Amino acid sequence: MELNKILKIGRIGISLTLIFLVSCNAQKSVSLKKKQISDLVYPLLDTENSRWFYFSSASRPFGMVNLSPDTEIKGDWGGGYKYTTDTVKGFSHVHEWQMSGVSVMPVTISNKNKASIFKDFYSKFSHQTEIITPGYHSLKLDRYQITAEITSTTRVGFHKYTFPANPQKAVLFNVNTVLGPCDNTNGKLEKNNDFELSGSLVLSTNFRRPKPLTVFFKVKTNQPITSLERDKETGNYLIHFGKTKGQVLMKVGISYTSIENANNNIETELTHWNFDQTVADSRMEWSDLLGRIKIEGGTATDQKRFYTDLWHALQGRKKISDANGSYPDNTGDTFRVGHLPLNADGKPKFNHYNSDAFWGAQWTINNLWGLVYPEIMEEFVYSLMQYYKDGGSIPRGPSGGNDTYVMTGASATPFIVSAIQKGIVKNDLEAIYVALKKGHMTDGIMSKAGYEHNTNIGGGLKYYLEKGYVPYPLPDGNFGSHEDGASQTLEYAYQDWTLAQLAKKLNHEEDYNYFMKRAENYKNVFDAKIGWMRPKDVDGKWRENYDPYQYENGFIESNGAQSTWFVPHDIVGLADLMGGKEKAISKLNTQFETAKNQKFTSGTSHDAELHPEFSRIPINFGNQPSIQTSNIFTVLGRPDLTQYWTRNVVKETFSGLSPATGYNGDEDQGLMGSLNVLLKIGLFQMNGGTDKDAVYQIGSPIFNKISIDLNPKYYSGKTFIIKAQNNSAENVYIKDIKFNNKEVKDFTLSHQEITNGGELVLEMSNTSNP
Repeated sequence: MELNKILKIGRIGISLTLIFLVSCNAQKSVSLKKKQISDLVYPLLDTENSRWFYFSSASRPFGMVNLSPDTEIKGDWGGGYKYTTDTVKGFSHVHEWQMSGVSVMPVTISNKNKASIFKDFYSKFSHQTEIITPGYHSLKLDRYQITAEITSTTRVGFHKYTFPANPQKAVLFNVNTVLGPCDNTNGKLEKNNDFELSGSLVLSTNFRRPKPLTVFFKVKTNQPITSLERDKETGNYLIHFGKTKGQVLMKVGISYTSIENANNNIETELTHWNFDQTVADSRMEWSDLLGRIKIEGGTATDQKRFYTDLWHALQGRKKISDANGSYPDNTGDTFRVGHLPLNADGKPKFNHYNSDAFWGAQWTINNLWGLVYPEIMEEFVYSLMQYYKDGGSIPRGPSGGNDTYVMTGASATPFIVSAIQKGIVKNDLEAIYVALKKGHMTDGIMSKAGYEHNTNIGGGLKYYLEKGYVPYPLPDGNFGSHEDGASQTLEYAYQDWTLAQLAKKLNHEEDYNYFMKRAENYKNVFDAKIGWMRPKDVDGKWRENYDPYQYENGFIESNGAQSTWFVPHDIVGLADLMGGKEKAISKLNTQFETAKNQKFTSGTSHDAELHPEFSRIPINFGNQPSIQTSNIFTVLGRPDLTQYWTRNVVKETFSGLSPATGYNGDEDQGLMGSLNVLLKIGLFQMNGGTDKDAVYQIGSPIFNKISIDLNPKYYSGKTFIIKAQNNSAENVYIKDIKFNNKEVKDFTLSHQEITNGGELVLEMSNTSNP
């Protein structure tokens, strides 16, 4: 259905209506008359199950600033903006993986509250007066009758406060406070002149990010600051504006390197005071990126949910480099300010990033970014390599300028290999290969368990190399998180296979044979007698009294039934171990039949607490280890089952639009959003696009037409179009398939074929065609 038609359709439910409610103040400041694709995004999705870095409103794609109101400030899980909490506790600028910072709160001062304002400043608000669109957030603070509006550029938060007429206007800076995953400490703020302030704070350490990081910030206002007050007990600050007329505008530029660079970020990105223009620019930037995929068909809810998923795929991971290329390097013994390489025009060649793990990225951002946003994928590869140049290791989840060692394995390897196989990254391939190979060898990142900063033992790599598997339990003791030997074995085997593909491309034949042999290690944890992957101890004995449905019984964030299928590089070989393709298909199909009763997910962490039995589900689309399973049927020669089950998963698990639900599990910085997009357009890459041809499996799209604009800098084609004729909720099966008027017999297309452009035509039916 065309965009202008969709935008005229009635609002869906009370929650959807809330986004488009416009208060009198907002009508004056933000014009939403001309609808854009970004207006289809539903920012409140799953916000009852929030996480510190999950929610976004006043942010640009991958922005250093992710400015939004906080209703919960303590802790990572449940922190940030949580829909069910009706109290604003501040507007903070940094919502990132293991990072937070610069929380501010507009207030009014009276004789009643001036003595207690530093401790008692929270305010109730109502969703009825709230407006949220990508790049903009507005709400009314009931306690003070202040309408707070926020937007941003990439590195600058932009505030607009409409105060009541008579009370004294002020803004509280909570630079010493608990905020999300870490404390803000040693906060300082000083007045430079009547319109400018400078400040800094230190992010406390935790077991994930054990090195401190300073957040520098520069503040500029359009109204004169009459005084700056510091509270001795809390260490926080209050800036007073007196009885000025009109609205107060405030810019807050941040940097992780210096106050000078925070100021330069403002001077580079936000030279004017036109709040409305900044909102419009943000909407347009989001619409341009989201608009690379255009869809027709489906319901209004389907379309809104699709663009919400795509929006999440583009906003989880954040920039940490300044506009001039300076960035925080915490990889060494002492902190240093690094400088990215510059182009001839003096601008950085790429940006540097914070990022949660690439664990599971082979089925999500690998595929989506590589096809639709290759320039983003290229930047991330260069950023990962910058960490290697600085610290000698490609990270799997960097925060604050250093790796957190989150999760396990060398999860960045498939991501980088995929970028190379797709022709996105073409230069310095030998240097990249050397860096990747280091991570797979003794004392490389593969030898580290989750958050293992000071040793190289918890990954169990020495056993993997000696015995062909990682034992469970690890006999050496506990050195980190996720020391689950069976899962580690499966993960390493797949990652070894992806590295082997790059070795072959670069004619390293000996390395290719070596890593291909390691890639077969998955067979060493498959127990043919019971038909499941099964942990072994250090002596090679199978785990006794083994229950394949027991959660984390040798498997990372999963059970044995789910993780048995984690062999992305050799599904046919796995089927052979099970007794052949037919038996494997029957086994997996039975798992789906059982999982259907729970809507293919174990639910959120809250669900798991209330119902531990949920974790016994045989297929779980709420976390990464088994999100590929519906596409396995295509690889085994039964694409009809892929079509059937994928459409069921989308319908039951990923179709809602509500603050109460959305991903039914863990949306790790764009991974589940990316998965949703791929399932809904019917494109998937089982091995993460790491083989020579970077092959895509063709699935059953939920839309009648999908048009993907291809980036001309990277790809020769202009547009790749998918047409699903006679598509409906019942017609989920593909009866006939043609690409550029030629038959497609195996339900696959190569990356090269797709990016050369053309039209894939699917004739849909309600009858299965095995």
